[in-house]
Amino acid sequence: MNHQADHIHPSTVEPAGPSPDRREFLRIAGTSAAAAGMLSTAGGTAFAAAPMGAALPSGADNFYTSNQVIVQQVSFKSQYRMTVTGTLFVPSTLDRKKRTPAIVVGHPMGAVKEQSANLYATKMAERGFVALSVDLAFWGGSEGQPRNAVSPDMYSETFSAAVDFLGSQAFVDRQQIGAIGVCGSGSFVISAAKIDPRLKAIATVSMYDMGAANRNALNHSQTLAQRKQIIAAAAAQRDVEFNGGAVQYTGGTVLRLKADTHPIQREFFDFYRTPRGEFTPLGASSQTTTMPTLSSNVKFMNFYPFNDIETISPRPLLFITGDQAHSKEFSEDAYQRAAEPKELHYVPGAGHVDLYDRVTLIPWDKLASFFDRHLIKARA
Repeated sequence: MNHQADHIHPSTVEPAGPSPDRREFLRIAGTSAAAAGMLSTAGGTAFAAAPMGAALPSGADNFYTSNQVIVQQVSFKSQYRMTVTGTLFVPSTLDRKKRTPAIVVGHPMGAVKEQSANLYATKMAERGFVALSVDLAFWGGSEGQPRNAVSPDMYSETFSAAVDFLGSQAFVDRQQIGAIGVCGSGSFVISAAKIDPRLKAIATVSMYDMGAANRNALNHSQTLAQRKQIIAAAAAQRDVEFNGGAVQYTGGTVLRLKADTHPIQREFFDFYRTPRGEFTPLGASSQTTTMPTLSSNVKFMNFYPFNDIETISPRPLLFITGDQAHSKEFSEDAYQRAAEPKELHYVPGAGHVDLYDRVTLIPWDKLASFFDRHLIKARA
């Protein structure tokens, strides 16, 4: 696969601000890799970060591969003529003369398809589905400048472009295409499904509503005054970049731990900054992975994926969250707003990041039975 080879301009990770408190707030509240570290820890479980070389958490296997699956790197155009890169996973026993149900899988916000999405796609292919993991626009191998930019509409478009691609494959049943959105992609796939009825069944895992997370932070712990500070900083940075200044980044996962590092940041660090899940695409910098650009991150303030979520009905929705996840409020909110058929499934003992890669915790049979049942029904 040809990744984007564009150079990311070096820049400080933490945006400049009027005071140390302001800088710390932006570092914690900036939301990229699943809005890590949003001020409040209520309802979450803290995980100490594993040092390099330490044993992985039980069952963690982000880079899992299978000899039951044929893997192919693919690329295709979105509606906006931007190249989307993906990895296609096909069961090795697939009869290519028949049409088979397919599933699109989206990665966590700030991640790339090699982080969680490939794992989910592989496991679904083992269970007989054609599966396609994709890099969202501006991330990984997919096109879009500047790198790491935030554009909720383009992210949702990535899912629809993936449906375009899958529907063109002779061995895929275009009437039986579903999707899985992990973390931030859960909100992007819901946004896509509201206006793309070709997505026949939608599952989210450890979902973040990236709009609400940016407007309000976890547990509505961010004030309007703080929100306006963030908006003002982004607007000021636009002026800097328009006049040739360096791109700056916000949020994401910290590069190193300190004694007072936020517990939720520790949870993300354990995945994104250790061999458990670290992945730097070609042309990118390990210093800015997971971190969206400061000037674009405010686009999430105008993102309301759960508005009109009930219009997805009668297509089914499955929301999967850990019962210890700091993010479970978003799955619960979506479930309350959605119309039938819908299901909210709690994974006992699981935190947010656990469901990225801990294969012994992720409810594979639940996902497979959901798509088996509803994609076949969609064809009837």
